[in-house]
Amino acid sequence: MYSRTFAIVALFLVQLLYGLNFTFSKVIMNGNFVKPFALTILRVGGAGLLFWICSLFLPSEKIERKDYLRFFAAAIFGVVINMLLFLKGVELTTPIHAASIVTITPVIILILSALILNEKITKLKVFGVILAFSGAIVLTIYGKSIRPGDNVALGNIFVFINATSYSIYIILIKQLTAKYHPFTFIKWLFLFGFFMVLPFGYQQLQDVQWSSFTPFISFSVLFVVVGATFATYLLNPMALSKLKASTVGVFIYLQPVIAGLFAIIMGADVIDSVKIMATVLIFSGVYLVSIKPKKTL
Repeated sequence: MYSRTFAIVALFLVQLLYGLNFTFSKVIMNGNFVKPFALTILRVGGAGLLFWICSLFLPSEKIERKDYLRFFAAAIFGVVINMLLFLKGVELTTPIHAASIVTITPVIILILSALILNEKITKLKVFGVILAFSGAIVLTIYGKSIRPGDNVALGNIFVFINATSYSIYIILIKQLTAKYHPFTFIKWLFLFGFFMVLPFGYQQLQDVQWSSFTPFISFSVLFVVVGATFATYLLNPMALSKLKASTVGVFIYLQPVIAGLFAIIMGADVIDSVKIMATVLIFSGVYLVSIKPKKTL
């Protein structure tokens, strides 16, 4: 259905949109325009509505009854836990911290693959896991924020749980993306997810003062819903249908680079020696985990 080149381009766009999303989301939440759980409802509800509208113009697919349970499980890890804790984490930490910790996703996928799929882990990969997690610990313990109200340690922990949940989601949807069209899969994912996140953010959504929105905040909310949610959740399954989950994980390297540059330009974050050291540790660890072992003759 899609070429490998298209899948790689789609994967790059996903990382670009996610990278920009850290700053846009933080500006919205730290400006007290929309709280994290309310923003999650807007993300899931808005993007879900777009997916269902688009699906009206596509041939309908019959879904096997057993797969509805998989959709439900994928919604728990890929929408509910993933999005709620991501936005709460970004609210409390900095864009560079959050984006750096997200790059640990390939490491978590490796660990889960070993535990669930009994895949073999080499000594080099074990060393990579240790390096990556060391970087995350350094960020959490020693990382600082330019915003007085931030709680970097707690925010980093939330982002780490988010990355773990997203890793489980990636493994869960691999079979579903090969079986169904992305619109079919995603529209059900977001429908289930919307009703599950609604109780968490309903009160916060009631408190939103829509009249206080500036044009930039309105654009930022639109970007979070359409760009960082609708587009990314559409493009990611397209990429997964042609690429291995490990390849998708490697592209996450781009997120902290894009997020860091954009956050610094927007004045939402600054670079320091702790962030550099921790990011080098995480990148090195993820690189070692991503190396394919040489085949013995």
